[in-house]
Amino acid sequence: MKYVKGIVFLVLIVVAIVFFSAWVILKIEASQTTYLNIENNTDLQNNSYLIENVHIVPMTHDTVLRNKTVLIENGFIATISDTIARDDIEVIDGKGWFLSPGLIDMHVHIWDRYELGLYLANGVTTIRNLLGMPMHLEIRDLINADQLIGPILFTTSPQLTGASDKSIEKKQVHSAEDARELVRKYKKQGYDYIKTYNRLPQDIFDATIEQAIESGIPIVAHPSFEVDYEYHFHPFISTVEHTEDIVQQPLEYKLDSSKLPSIIQGYASSHQTHCPTLTVFFNITEILNKEEEVLTSEQAFYMNPFIRQIYMGDYEIWLERKANDPTVTKRTNDQHLFHLDIVKKLHQASVKIVCGTDAGVLNTAPGFSIHQELAFYTMAGMNNYEALKTATVNPSTVYPEYNNFGTVETGKYANLILSTKNPLDDLATLSNPQYVFIKGRPIDEHLMEKYKQKAFDRKNYSSTLIRMVKYVLWEK
Repeated sequence: MKYVKGIVFLVLIVVAIVFFSAWVILKIEASQTTYLNIENNTDLQNNSYLIENVHIVPMTHDTVLRNKTVLIENGFIATISDTIARDDIEVIDGKGWFLSPGLIDMHVHIWDRYELGLYLANGVTTIRNLLGMPMHLEIRDLINADQLIGPILFTTSPQLTGASDKSIEKKQVHSAEDARELVRKYKKQGYDYIKTYNRLPQDIFDATIEQAIESGIPIVAHPSFEVDYEYHFHPFISTVEHTEDIVQQPLEYKLDSSKLPSIIQGYASSHQTHCPTLTVFFNITEILNKEEEVLTSEQAFYMNPFIRQIYMGDYEIWLERKANDPTVTKRTNDQHLFHLDIVKKLHQASVKIVCGTDAGVLNTAPGFSIHQELAFYTMAGMNNYEALKTATVNPSTVYPEYNNFGTVETGKYANLILSTKNPLDDLATLSNPQYVFIKGRPIDEHLMEKYKQKAFDRKNYSSTLIRMVKYVLWEK
């Protein structure tokens, strides 16, 4: 008995040491991200001022409003006029540059606070996180309370999938009643949306939709292979993710244009919204085409180090496929080009498209990826205005709470980008902004470079691992 008590005591000591060490590691990471705390940074205190001598790209229609002055008050656009006489307020000289809405990435995965600065440094002022954890609720609430600088954040719940999906980061749902209980639980916890995943059976999917309607929490759908693709055109599903899943699900992995029109028509007639995430699939082609070069690219080091290590497994899988099948590179490149054709056809059918990149996975760097995604949309036949709408106006119409951003208009949040060139002429100018404004707080080039460098230099493998273990074991 004394021996057993001794073993129990030792186990408790070890457990206590593990938990204390984890607590210390998380506290150290928190201390390293205080540069994002608004109260600690005098550069972020002011959200009322004038921006003079700017050309405005309002995104209400395809035009530029020349030589304007904008009054920002308490984080909102108060007035837009030719001249505004105020001698009691700071003035920012727009230098004849172009003021456009901040960008919205509708499909991201946030792994740490460092990434908040990366998004802002790339002009992304709103993000929709699609693998929700309690840490995202905390970050969202701190941003909303103006304690933490970052893009306006919305987040789904953990991903609901079927019992056949063994991925540990997802929530396996075993019955319709379990689905209803989880929807109620996640709504109560404060998640903005329910995320469904690709192995959700129809009876469980039905229950999820029914309870989501009753609870008043929208659904974001990664298409399920257990139902017909058209099932995702249900009006309570706010967006359907991933152009690649059109190939993988209804087209059965075939680049078959003959089957595509019915899918396009389904989107058009149901008025469903599509979120392409072309960039993340393109990064698979990058692995096959460039191999080791992708591991040493600059963007690779803007990824969270723990997640970068996790996706080394995908890198090795794709290279093994390439070694065993000489045709895999061409087939994957062809599929990427087929994705562009799908987006082109969706756009021609007036289907609403919202920009999403799957940032945070598979070497898809937070913030940077949105500029690649927009470039793909122009390759798919959109002009610059139409492409920019997918990351501004279009998302603002998906949810009522998005109505306050997406355009440069009186009464909207001052979520803005100041760039040297007109983005309607050159979308790439948005990747190198002179200023980014988030709820009126001006972030200049110095701060943007600081945010990038902090994320590039971060060494938070252990703290991310701890959060993931905590999530998998207790929180999902």
